[in-house]
Amino acid sequence: MTNSMIPETGRRVVVHLLPALLPERLPDDAACVVIDVLRASTTVVRALEAGAQGVVACETVDEAQRLATRWAAEPGDPRAVLLGGERGGLPIDGFDLGNSPAEYRAEVVAGRMVVFTTTNGTRALAACRGAKRKLLGALVNRGAVVEAVKAEREIHLVCAGTRGEVSREDVLAAGAMVERLLDCDGINGGPSGWQCNDSARIARDTWRQVVGDSRRFESLDRQQQVRLLAAALRETQGGRNLRAIGLDADLLQAARLDDSSCVPCLKDDGVLRPA
Repeated sequence: MTNSMIPETGRRVVVHLLPALLPERLPDDAACVVIDVLRASTTVVRALEAGAQGVVACETVDEAQRLATRWAAEPGDPRAVLLGGERGGLPIDGFDLGNSPAEYRAEVVAGRMVVFTTTNGTRALAACRGAKRKLLGALVNRGAVVEAVKAEREIHLVCAGTRGEVSREDVLAAGAMVERLLDCDGINGGPSGWQCNDSARIARDTWRQVVGDSRRFESLDRQQQVRLLAAALRETQGGRNLRAIGLDADLLQAARLDDSSCVPCLKDDGVLRPA
């Protein structure tokens, strides 16, 4: 039995440590949650929360530029479209915004469409194209994501990774979601519980290694939680990459557990909007 295959009975939560580990065909009833904590998922949450019309995720810089140029040429206000994203963690030349969550404030993005491309997150979203529902998750909207999917029969949590390698920060967030799902729905493996694949168990163990007992952690005040999670993020490869280019403040933004009720959902028109 492979890591992604678990019994066909009951309800299932399956973690994929990389998009490349997704099956060629997802079950028809699968809901996918793409997790790119540092930073695409976190940033899209903040953009939509700040009132952006929507976010269009593009795999390449050229695709994003072509789409933004086409929209700007159509009747209406050409300023209604913003280009955002990064390569190598840094803003892209000619783009309006980078990939730092704090950039996506209401005074910048409200009422505007954001065309967005990042190194890992947007590609991970494209890998889930066959899923019934496609959502974005992060630490900042962990609880809201769980509420959005807990009635599903089958949930796939897809870690974006970093340049084809597993990212501990994404595994950490996946583990936080697994832990909350199991807390919401009884004893794992019981009649109404969730069946987990091994990667889901690894993710949950990663979460527990960082926070210890979840109930005790969630009894801490917000600042204590943020400090603890930010310290963990700093030690990941993604965190070290951001620190190396002077973006340590983004780690504090990404560490704000359950800070948002916004769950980005990929709609039929290809635009990410609140679920």
